[in-house]
Amino acid sequence: MRTQKKISFFFLVSEASTDKMSLFHLEDFLAGWIGGASSVIVGHPLDTVKTRLQAGKGYKNAFHCIVTIYKKETLTGFFKGLSFPLASITVYNSMVFGFFSNAKRFISDIRYGDRRHQCNMLDLTVASMMTGLVSVSLGAPVDLVKIRLQMQTQPILTPENFTLAGNGSVPLRSVGLQNQSIECTVYRGPLHCISSILQTEGIQGLYRGAGAMILRDVPGYALYFIPYTLLCGWMNSNSSGSPHPCSIWLAGGLAGSISWFTATPADVVKSRLQADTIHRRKYKGITHCIIQSYKTEGIHVFFRGASVSAIRGFPMSATMFLVYELSLKFFRSL
Repeated sequence: MRTQKKISFFFLVSEASTDKMSLFHLEDFLAGWIGGASSVIVGHPLDTVKTRLQAGKGYKNAFHCIVTIYKKETLTGFFKGLSFPLASITVYNSMVFGFFSNAKRFISDIRYGDRRHQCNMLDLTVASMMTGLVSVSLGAPVDLVKIRLQMQTQPILTPENFTLAGNGSVPLRSVGLQNQSIECTVYRGPLHCISSILQTEGIQGLYRGAGAMILRDVPGYALYFIPYTLLCGWMNSNSSGSPHPCSIWLAGGLAGSISWFTATPADVVKSRLQADTIHRRKYKGITHCIIQSYKTEGIHVFFRGASVSAIRGFPMSATMFLVYELSLKFFRSL
């Protein structure tokens, strides 16, 4: 019974509105946008550092990466690729949070004959893993564009041929750049990035790395929603009341750190698959990426950026959960 009470705390505010909430209910959409936008702004600078560490070269550690980005690109370098996830997070977070809530009610209806029945741990696990699977449909293209924009200022240190978007293979020596370090800006912005990918790689190009993203997000969402639920319940002394904002903030932050830290190996593979087609394709697929990364850099490569992910996950998720819950409570009080 105690576990049941703890589990019931997840989205306690949203559940208070009973069955009226649907996947694209207006207040869910608005609260998801506000919460998601807030979390993206808070977490994007460290997300850029994480991506550079995982898919870039020449960085000794997180601190060196931060200093290098600042010296070469100033503060704006930390916000590369922000506009697209900031805009798309409206739909993405509405889908994620709405789908999770509806999945819980659907499971309760199937198992107990009552959509308002409290979910147990198994129910929450199934609902969160289903959410992770569905989220890839929108999350994969968003992540791909974000990473391409974040990575396109990386230096090319090879005299071999490389591919400029839409222009075929061009020898460096033919343009007088042999053995030189250059920075190649391929995409002018998110829309140009999407257009270029569709022209050169087709619709499947937008979903490069989606398989690795499934491996990351299916277990990742379970390790995101469930710790938040349990932590929020443990920190709330009044089992019949709404969690205190401080409890929501701390539980959300810890859940984010746990989820992102454990998802790092799959995230490394995903980032490399999505980033390596900027100049020249290196990896044929998930298995090839794992083998090649291990052969060239060792087992530690799969934990590159783990500390940054865990640190970034705390403020980003704490902001997401807190702003979402408070926004949802505000909209439903109107």
